[in-house]
Amino acid sequence: MSDLICVAAIAGAFGVKGEVRLKSFTADPLAIGEYAPLVTEDGQRSFDVALAGQLPNGLLVRLSGVSTKEEADALKGVKLYVPRDRLPALPDDEYYHADLIGLTVLDTGGTTLGRVKAVLNHGAGDILEVQVPGSSDTVLLPFTLEAVPTVDLATGRIIADPPEGLF
Repeated sequence: MSDLICVAAIAGAFGVKGEVRLKSFTADPLAIGEYAPLVTEDGQRSFDVALAGQLPNGLLVRLSGVSTKEEADALKGVKLYVPRDRLPALPDDEYYHADLIGLTVLDTGGTTLGRVKAVLNHGAGDILEVQVPGSSDTVLLPFTLEAVPTVDLATGRIIADPPEGLF
């Protein structure tokens, strides 16, 4: 498990005064400022966040230390992180995406199906992208209680009961 968790990504500049379009990955996108300061992946920069408004598919925010369009443009694509200990504790049946990536996926008989490469969400629920062993192929496994009855973070395993023919 990583010490830093990605909570947002800068989508680009907005206007000429240094505001940015921000994609928030928090449960309540409007609460992104409560997690500040946000840091870049390399830890070189840190930002306080002031919500300035909502935009389609994101938020309009001011980041501390960013006052020009050029400075905001230079941050496009930068992911912002917070230390894990600043995130709220989750109920037993909920997981941070970062905790699932890299886990081994086994079927109910104990056969290895692969390793979680990514957690995707296109609006209808989470999907695990599972890298098939010895191949560049991936399989998209619905992250539902029916298809994934067991997640064991302590042992780094997911037990899956995938729909017939998926793997």
